[in-house]
This record gives sequence, structure tokens and C-alpha cells, in this order.
Amino acid sequence: MLRSASAQLFRQAVRYRSTDTSLILERSINRVQLLGRVGQDPVMRQVDGRNPVTIFSLATNEMWRSGDGEMTSTGDISQKTTWHRVSVFKPGLRDVAYQYVKKGSRILVEGKLDYGEYVDKNQVRRQATTIIADNIIFLSDNVRDRV
Repeated sequence: MLRSASAQLFRQAVRYRSTDTSLILERSINRVQLLGRVGQDPVMRQVDGRNPVTIFSLATNEMWRSGDGEMTSTGDISQKTTWHRVSVFKPGLRDVAYQYVKKGSRILVEGKLDYGEYVDKNQVRRQATTIIADNIIFLSDNVRDRV
């Protein structure tokens, strides 16, 4: 009884009815948080009179120990680095990112995933995954400035 009441409340919380009785709008989530280091200084691009965009790459690392057990010190440590393309369209954030994000900086990026296609210079259709940033948190000074 309590379980079905909870389920009904949950359904009501995530569904909205529009003025059109045949249309039910459901909420969905497209959120990404990445914590890593910047791989290149950002560039700002503007295409065909559209709003400019700041673009940079972000590296995230995944580490694991291979071997018999997680708790023992035996086994090799393996690491995988994944590179992400980050685009910043939001006007204030775009300018801050262009000015203060630097290669080697440790940052947290919050945003959403975007999938798209483009045609490269050899006329080959490619797919691209981009993080559209709506918040950037600076976690360290630029590594190059400390050296």
C-alpha cells in the first residue's frame, strides 16, 4: 500500500501535463561532472556570425590494481586516461574560461553531454561527443606558474 502510494507520488513529481491532454511531459536528466586536468589552453571560435564558443580538452584518469586482491599491495597499477572536449557557450563563463583556464589546471566542469556530427576537411562524416559546460570550479593554480 505504502509502496504504491510512493510510486504514484513519484510519477506525479516527474510528469507534467500540458494544455494538450494527449501530451505528457516527463522530466529527464542530462548532467555531467568531470574532475581532471586541462590538456590545452582554451581557444575561442566564432562561426558564421554565431555566438563565440570557448573550447578546451580535459583529461580524467581511472586507476586500478590488477592482481589477486584489491586490499593487498601485490599486482600492477594500471591507469587509463580519457580525453573530453569541453565547449563553453554561456557568455560570462565563456570569457572567464578563455582567460583563466590554462593547460595543467585542475578543474571541475559541470554541464551536459551533447552528441553531434560534422564533416571533416576530407569530407568524411564524423561523430563527436562534447561536454557543454555551465559551471567551472577552479581547484588549483596553474601548474606551469608553480614551476
